Amino acid sequence: MFLLVEDNEDDVILLQRSFAKNKIANPLRVVRNGQEAMLYLEAGGRYRNRAEFPFPSIVLLDLKMPGIDGFEVLAWIRQQPELRTLRVIVLTSSDAISDVNRAYQLGANSFLVKPGDLHDLNLLTAAIRGYWIWTDHAPETSLLGEAPSSSRPGLSER
Repeated sequence: MFLLVEDNEDDVILLQRSFAKNKIANPLRVVRNGQEAMLYLEAGGRYRNRAEFPFPSIVLLDLKMPGIDGFEVLAWIRQQPELRTLRVIVLTSSDAISDVNRAYQLGANSFLVKPGDLHDLNLLTAAIRGYWIWTDHAPETSLLGEAPSSSRPGLSER
């Protein structure tokens, strides 16, 4: 399951369409800001029920959001012992080298720039599918209140 942290509704819709076009069967859950992302990941607030809000295998994280931005979310994730191995892909419109450097310094696993058109987004989504779903092996993530990772479902397209 992917958790998309994105405040731009147009970007959410385009990514959902691109996931569907590339036949990515893994659910794409969406939260709209950094605060919601942190609540979701710690199973807080309305996200307490892990059956309804399962723990993600991968976070797709926008950087430029109002309030708690993506950098703050990424730093928070890496400070949580039970989340340190969670795979975080920065997916942002910024191609500034300072943002790239900062994201990797904070522990991003990958930095991807959102393409300007749907065709290129479909190519990027296919690349995500090829590497992060088919090729990459997820580490164990110990979660408070979760079953051991061997009994948790991972990404479904292996």
